[in-house]
Amino acid sequence: MIELKGRTVHKTVEPEVGKSILELALQHKIDWGFNCTRGTCARCRCFVSEGKDYLSPPNDAEYDRMDEDEIEEGYRLACQARIAAPGAVAVRLKTYF
Repeated sequence: MIELKGRTVHKTVEPEVGKSILELALQHKIDWGFNCTRGTCARCRCFVSEGKDYLSPPNDAEYDRMDEDEIEEGYRLACQARIAAPGAVAVRLKTYF
């Protein structure tokens, strides 16, 4: 299961391998901020507190937009972080804005 915490809506949803955190949030009507879906605006920045190993590794778009320290702490861009395998994942929106 994946626990998603948006601005005001919190839901636990089924993981779908290949979908991004942002896609899952929008599919389940979770109020998740975003502008671009390409990894350039960082409005979908989130914090993964559990289950990092079930997500795709950080990609170039994330390294271009965030500091390496942020990524190591568990911050990701929801439009870029994809479900790689089923498992328990907890993510909350943690935008800069």
